[in-house]
Amino acid sequence: MTQTVGRRERKKAATRQALADAALRLFLERGYDAVGVREIADTADVSVTTLFKHFPDGKVALVFDEETDREAALVAAVRDRPAGCSIPAALRDHLRQTGRALRNADHPGFQAYRQLIDSTPELREYARAMWLRHEVALADAIAADSGLPTDDAVCRALAHFALEAVTLVRGQTGDATLDRIFALLEHGWSAVSSTAQ
Repeated sequence: MTQTVGRRERKKAATRQALADAALRLFLERGYDAVGVREIADTADVSVTTLFKHFPDGKVALVFDEETDREAALVAAVRDRPAGCSIPAALRDHLRQTGRALRNADHPGFQAYRQLIDSTPELREYARAMWLRHEVALADAIAADSGLPTDDAVCRALAHFALEAVTLVRGQTGDATLDRIFALLEHGWSAVSSTAQ
């Protein structure tokens, strides 16, 4: 039974990967708007129904990987930060390292992939929405670490603005803008967190 489940999961993952690879290849060759879901499904040798089973949001979702690892890393940045390091500083450092890793990615297609997203409004907005969906988990981690209720609006605000910082610095080189945004969050957070306890 376990072997059957394992095989089924591997097959589902392979189909999902084949769809994502086919879509990205077609999008990079001809542009996002020039490719339809039927063509993607045909290229991956599956039905359109299968495509939507794996990607209910349609072709826009085919461009992006699963983001559970990113959410876990954001939560860990708060939870596992060094003693004496503030939450905003820990998030800034995490986002700085992630940004540098992406900018230095040596995968041959990464720059073309980035350009595809940046030049397609629908993909840009979807990427932003996917990124911001980590807000609740991040806010919960901030609240838990700070001894505040999980529905605390200030924790939610810090999570939201920390995540939005990534959108605001996109396309800029260096870390100066990110540092300035987090300086604002740090000083605002210090004032609010000291009055909340």
